[in-house]
Amino acid sequence: MLSSDQMAAVQHMEGPAMVLAGPGSGKTMVITNRIYHLIRQGIRPENILVITYTRAAARQMQQRFEELTASEHFRVTFGTFHAVFFQILKNAYGYTAQNILREDERYRIITSVAASLHIDCGDMNEWAQDVLQEISRVKSEQIPLEYYYASSVPEEEFRTVCRMYRERLAQLGKIDFDDMCVYTHDLFHARADILKAWQERFTYILVDEFQDINLLQYRIIRALASPRSNLFIVGDDDQAIYRFRGSRPEIMLNFPKDYPEAVVMQLRDNYRSTPQIVNASLHVIAENKNRYAKDLRSTNRSGPPVEVMECRDMETEQLYLVNCIRKSLQEGIPASEIAVLTRTNLEGRAPAAKLSEFQIPFRMKDAAPLLWDHWIAKDLMSYLRICREPMDREDFLRVCNRPNRYISRESVYAKKISFQGLYAWYSDKPWMKERLREMERQLHMIRGMRPWAAVNYIRRGAGYDSYLQDYARMRRIDYEELLQTADEIQDSARDCATAAEWEEKIEKIRERLAQTREKEKEDGPECVTLATLHGAKGLEFSEVFLLNVNEGVIPYRRASLDAEIEEERRLFYVGMTRAKTKLHLLYVKERYNRLMEPSRFLDCLKPGDKGQGSGG
Repeated sequence: MLSSDQMAAVQHMEGPAMVLAGPGSGKTMVITNRIYHLIRQGIRPENILVITYTRAAARQMQQRFEELTASEHFRVTFGTFHAVFFQILKNAYGYTAQNILREDERYRIITSVAASLHIDCGDMNEWAQDVLQEISRVKSEQIPLEYYYASSVPEEEFRTVCRMYRERLAQLGKIDFDDMCVYTHDLFHARADILKAWQERFTYILVDEFQDINLLQYRIIRALASPRSNLFIVGDDDQAIYRFRGSRPEIMLNFPKDYPEAVVMQLRDNYRSTPQIVNASLHVIAENKNRYAKDLRSTNRSGPPVEVMECRDMETEQLYLVNCIRKSLQEGIPASEIAVLTRTNLEGRAPAAKLSEFQIPFRMKDAAPLLWDHWIAKDLMSYLRICREPMDREDFLRVCNRPNRYISRESVYAKKISFQGLYAWYSDKPWMKERLREMERQLHMIRGMRPWAAVNYIRRGAGYDSYLQDYARMRRIDYEELLQTADEIQDSARDCATAAEWEEKIEKIRERLAQTREKEKEDGPECVTLATLHGAKGLEFSEVFLLNVNEGVIPYRRASLDAEIEEERRLFYVGMTRAKTKLHLLYVKERYNRLMEPSRFLDCLKPGDKGQGSGG
């Protein structure tokens, strides 16, 4: 049974329309019912195009449509932007699946480019991900390379890498996902006849999650929808959280300017969450200035107030989390109906370890790298291992210039090395011998220390934190995030008397996490979901925990411009609106011996929204 809001959207026929669909408002039902309505009004199914953002969403939309139409078979086209654009290119240029660059090939190409340029980076995966994301932005926003200023690496390095990446793709005869958009746009611009043929093919276009569209996708869709402009877009500007991928929420905000004749509709009923959660989330998002005002309401029964919990530190927060989840499981809430959400996947490492420790089955939607696999952890372990001679060549090379001591690789030629051999190599360079003596002195100091103190000395006494600062400046990444990772690694050594005991502790954690992953396979879907706020978009759970709702975490410490703060607030709103019945917002007073402040977003909540608590 459709509501009056849903029915108005379903029955829209000609011309552009924008449907503002808040969380849990039944937008999939609206889209599928509108397709069926168009067909019953005489529109040919093959003239209808439905675009979603992921293959899973496209499959789900098609499945829901087929369920609605029962045994009838209609040839409506469902697909992602990339799938639709590839079909256009396939018809124009004869492309096949062999021409599409797979993700593993993309990674191999970019890392081989880095190797050929001798680019030194702490973590190749991280570097490759950042650079590929920026290459994608250059393409999707059609920015001339010479005018693009990279945010993750120096400009000239990025431009060189980008050019070489393009050359490798051309040599292989491959196109990546962004090329599909670029080539389709260029094709439509150059060949009016081809554009006209596709305009005749798709006379009714529906776009889901429109708030996530980028500039190039929008230009193509506008061209495709001309001249009829039967463009039906569905989305929620308050859930626009992918600016870092090139999405532009202002496209949706400006849609009525681009299409003055557009009908604007709103789905006001939230079928997912309790009134307490809906009202609390609306009070938060209402602080954003650049948005469509909305009159949303819950159709559900009243529930408990949103819990805002202050915890003394991260350990207290995690123990409180474990106790709450255990209680909910005992009360009969399925594990699959519980979610733990964090701002970043790095934030998810600590709760993952704690859930594993207490044998609570969980599934990580966003694969968080194991703390001990982080390059900083590998650096610190290498430092501890080279405290005694002979030193392993690989360990020594890893850290001898972190910070830079100007030690050349040529001087380290044997599998096992000693300072005596290094002194001999630099016998005619007294300044280098002085540097080596200082390093030898530092390693001697470390040798007699407990692991926590040793790591503390490596960071502050031997200058490793200064190296991290220089690295962050060179890579244009967040120095505070690197320090946080180093703090987390150091903190794990606090109760260990020796390096061997610390390594044994780490190995036990590894084994426990591996067992948890195996148990996840056995338990199937009956696991608590651990995800980032980005990764949780589109999901819903009976009970949701948002951790570390602190300044510097959410909003993220690097967000300073108004537009960045508004995106962080939208991200927080997305997290809140995943909850159906219970929502817990937890923050800490102290983190790694640093005082923390609760997030400013909590100030938006009204007294009637929340129940205040203290976790000790």
